[in-house]
Order: sequence, then structure tokens, then C-alpha cells
Amino acid sequence: MKRFGSLRGHKKPKDQNRSTQRRQSEPHGLFASSVSSSPSTPTQVTKPHPFPLESYKQEPERLENRIYASSSPPDTGQRFCLAFQSPMRPPLASPTHHAPLRTAALAAAPGPAEAGMLEKLEFQEEAEDSESGVYMRFMRSHKCYDIVPTSSKLVVFDTTLQVKKAFFALVANGVRAAPLWESKKQSFVGMLTITDFINILHRYYKSPMVQIYELEEHKIETWRELYLQETFKPLVNISPDASLFDAVYSLIKNKIHRLPVIDPISGNALYILTHKRILKFLQLFMSDMPKPAFMKQNLDELGIGTYHNIAFIHPDTPIIKALNIFVERRISALPVVDESGKVVDIYSKFDVINLAAEKTYNNLDITVTQALQHRSQYFEGVVKCNKLETLETIVDRIVRAEVHRLVVVNEADSIVGIISLSDILQALILTPAGAKQKEPEAE
Repeated sequence: MKRFGSLRGHKKPKDQNRSTQRRQSEPHGLFASSVSSSPSTPTQVTKPHPFPLESYKQEPERLENRIYASSSPPDTGQRFCLAFQSPMRPPLASPTHHAPLRTAALAAAPGPAEAGMLEKLEFQEEAEDSESGVYMRFMRSHKCYDIVPTSSKLVVFDTTLQVKKAFFALVANGVRAAPLWESKKQSFVGMLTITDFINILHRYYKSPMVQIYELEEHKIETWRELYLQETFKPLVNISPDASLFDAVYSLIKNKIHRLPVIDPISGNALYILTHKRILKFLQLFMSDMPKPAFMKQNLDELGIGTYHNIAFIHPDTPIIKALNIFVERRISALPVVDESGKVVDIYSKFDVINLAAEKTYNNLDITVTQALQHRSQYFEGVVKCNKLETLETIVDRIVRAEVHRLVVVNEADSIVGIISLSDILQALILTPAGAKQKEPEAE
């Protein structure tokens, strides 16, 4: 396996058992939706058959039958991943006969993981035979492998690499995150993301006159030891044979935005799943499925999104203050509001990486407006919506705009709330049939 600084090419093996009706999309790169070039238009290889409710009467295997351990293992350097069925393993017991026994066992002595699993199963059962659960059944019937491009690139960092060089490499390759490989353990131990860059700046920035030594000299392993200290956790990842439902559940339950797909046999990282990629895949097939009634309901009726205590900044807000809000509020974007209260721009975590691209991270006293002049991508404006628009309209808009969130505004164009990709996936897949909504979550 090649380590950075080279790009590792990955091509999927031919497998007749894989989904033959999967649409090939964005074969030119891993983070095509995140870089300056627009993703290629998905090409229809074979028109898939319609998806009537009857086609989902036979449920695919449940998640709890693929969990190897009921609780998180100690940090031994071993990867945590959802269990899978591969040709090397004997098939697991049929869920039709044994799932009730498993559920009964979990109810008898629920641990932390079992308690979460039971909670998950409750809302799955409610929507199992209803039209509102059609998207959930679709995602449970497709594997993570189905969403991986035919050919893609993946940037991997060794933990001995200098932090500064790693962030420059993210910029050079147009990606937002990279898996971390630790040679001593011979395994992937984490992810390096733009959030790490923000945390370093937040923790060590003093003034434009003081160089950030920690960013210039520290290695990734040093930063992890200082930042994580005793809170090291196994890397959350998923097998290519796990269902897309499992992937969505893992992303939202763990409050993460990137989920590495790691082959459990070879140990190779194949791809990084994101909310954006998953929603785009689902939207490609929506026209072939029955449309749940909640898709015609508006945001106000569904209660989707965050509408209280919304963080925002002004055009003259210093960058360091914006970074402080990112860290303290654990959010991924800040609407920029002018003196009249109108939303005029948005400053996201991804915009912060431009400080590395421009090598201007030693002066964080500049304003947000000055920083946004150095955007590496063409900015078409803030993508907005209102609370009276239907969920169907919202999904179509956020997928077409290829953004991570919509700013909810009123008639005066003043900010009312934020609706994120995780809010939408939660509503479409994890809480079908109007099941209980998740708590408002920072992006």
C-alpha cells in the first residue's frame, strides 16, 4: 500500500454478484463533489426496475445479526467495523428464524450498544410494512459497495507526516479528509480533517506576530497525542458489504461526516462515504419508487432542521472569532448576516482550508469578508429555502446545488434556521412514518 505523498489509485474488481443495476457516477475522483470541478453527470447503464412496496417484503438481513461485538473494544489499535458476510465466512443464521431470539436477548440484559440497537429496531419495525418506509428498505437492500465509484483516488497520510504538509496535501488534492495509517500498528487509526486544522489554529493562535510553532513543526501523531490525550477511540468504519442503511445509521449515530469503507480482509481503505454521496445515490432512484406522503409535507409540518439558537456572524467578524464559534458550537458553517439581518453569505469549515492554500493562517485577525475573497471555487450565493417548501423540493435543491446545508429564511431574507444533509437523511431513512425526531444536532 502506498502512503502519502502519492495518490493511491483503486479500481473495483469485477464481481458478478454485485449490483448490476448500479448507476456509474463520478468515476473521476473520490471527492469530486468537494473540489472545484463539477461532478460528471451520472450515466444510466441499465434502467432499474420500479420499486413497488411488494419488492421489499423480503427484508435484507438486520444490522444486529452483523454486529460482532456488543460494545466498543478498548483502544488496541484494532479497527472497529460493522460485521459483514464475505465468501470467507459461513453464512449467518437466517434473521427470519433467529432475529426475535436476538431481540429478546437484548431486552433481557441491554448494554450501551444493545440499548441503542433496540431503539433503532423500534422505529424500523413501525415502518417495515408502510409506504413511508420505502427509502429505508431501499437503503437496506443496497450495499456500500454499490455507491463506490468504478475508479477513484484516495489520499492516505502516515501519522509520522508533518501536520503542515498534510494540510497542504489536502489543498493540493482538493479533498477534505484523509485516513491516517499508523505503521507501528499496521492499521488505520483515525482521520485527518479540516476540523483538525481549525482546532490547531483555535488552540495555538496568538497574534499575527507569533508563528504557530505547533502547526509548523508537529507531526500528525504528536497532534493526536496532545489533542486526543486519553480519549483515543477506534476508527469508526464500515465494510463494503454492509448496507447503506447501516452507513447512514453510523454517520448520524456517531455524529461524523465521513465514514471510511475498509475491506476487512485486505485492510485496504476503498472509499470515504459522505452524507452528500449517499443522498445523491438515493435521489437517483427516487422517481422509480412510491412517493411517501411526507415528501409533500413542508418543513414547518415535519419539524426538520434547527430553528433555535442559530449561530451567525457579520461581514466584519474576525476569522479567529469564527473559528472559535466552530469549535465551541461544533457546527460546520456560519451564515453571514448584514446590519439589516439579511443573509448575504456563508462561511463554512471548508473555506478555512483556504488559509492553508494562501499561507495566510498566521494572520487570523482579518475579517470574514477579506477571507472569502480567496475562495478557491466559484460561489453562486447562499442556497436558501423557507419553512413552507416541501421536503421533496428541499431534497431536489440540496442535491442539485451540491451543498451541505440550506439556510432557512423568512420573507425578509432573515435567517430562521438551518437544514443539513444529516437532517434530511434522518427524516428520509431513520425516522420513516413520522417516528420520533432526533434531537437538534450541530453539523
